[in-house]
Amino acid sequence: MGHRQYLLELFISSNVLAFLLALAEAQSWSNLNVWHVLEYILYINWILLAFAAFQDLFAKRLAQYTYLSAMIFSFILLQVIVMCTTLVLNIVHYWAVHFSLQNISTNDISHNLILHLSYGILLGAFCLRYMYIREQAVLQQHSELNARVQAMQARIHPHFLFNSLNSVVSLIAIDPDKAEQMLIDLSKLFRASFQELKLVTLKEEIQLSKQYIAIEQIRLGERLNVEWNIPQPGLLEYVQIPLLTLQPLIENSIFYGVENQMKDAKIGILVEILQNQVNIVITNPFLQDRIKVRQGHGIALENVKQRLKAHFGDSVYFRNYAGNGLFTMVIQYQYKNR
Repeated sequence: MGHRQYLLELFISSNVLAFLLALAEAQSWSNLNVWHVLEYILYINWILLAFAAFQDLFAKRLAQYTYLSAMIFSFILLQVIVMCTTLVLNIVHYWAVHFSLQNISTNDISHNLILHLSYGILLGAFCLRYMYIREQAVLQQHSELNARVQAMQARIHPHFLFNSLNSVVSLIAIDPDKAEQMLIDLSKLFRASFQELKLVTLKEEIQLSKQYIAIEQIRLGERLNVEWNIPQPGLLEYVQIPLLTLQPLIENSIFYGVENQMKDAKIGILVEILQNQVNIVITNPFLQDRIKVRQGHGIALENVKQRLKAHFGDSVYFRNYAGNGLFTMVIQYQYKNR
């Protein structure tokens, strides 16, 4: 769920709550005053927007707390915002009426404070309930995503493993050093694939992808040519990406762009970082009449897309298209510093 959608839902819900509070105070439809409703709407929306802003400000610190501690902190924060807002509004109202703060009393400053704090408790219960439901929905999405990724891994591993081991067996008698290096690269790749699919640096992800390509180059020989284009290599260690994002995309390009070709083929990989945005473009030869669709192809690409969205939200742009004999995959997202 994106941040904009979260704010929109909070805004709509807060307006409904403001209307209900105004109606409860009026006690009947006939006594309901439009300006009084607007006062409630402005007051509660200000409280919730300030609360959302402080939540963003303290987001990293709250992530270190237990869930219960974070909820308690959020509830207290909301009450502090309600209290400060009420006190400031009372002072401003007194000044607007008397054009002076000289004779203002404690009662004037704290007018309706208890009532507004009771509203704050109601508002806090509403917000915490909403945050809990939203958190559960996000956790469910992550659980479903992890289940799909694990299912995808279970399908990919045997196919790739058997092909790689066959290549190793063939190399042992011909070039034992190359066979040894292939086993080392293979072990690193599989060690990574069985890890939790966390965020890693782009530098680490590219290194892992190069190890995968090295394995495939031994198997496919001169038929496989890969051209990397990385204009800003020094920034790779400061940018994050989900583990094993590039590998399935490159595997897809090799299967459709090299194994389906009768001649040598080149895969192009562009990784550039511009104005807090990561651009990844992967191209491979494409001949429609020779394409055979592999089982799990669509699932693999969809999983990559969903994993990126789980970490980077609505900033993710994922597109693939074919034209002029090339198949192109484009990924863009707003990156997070390490």
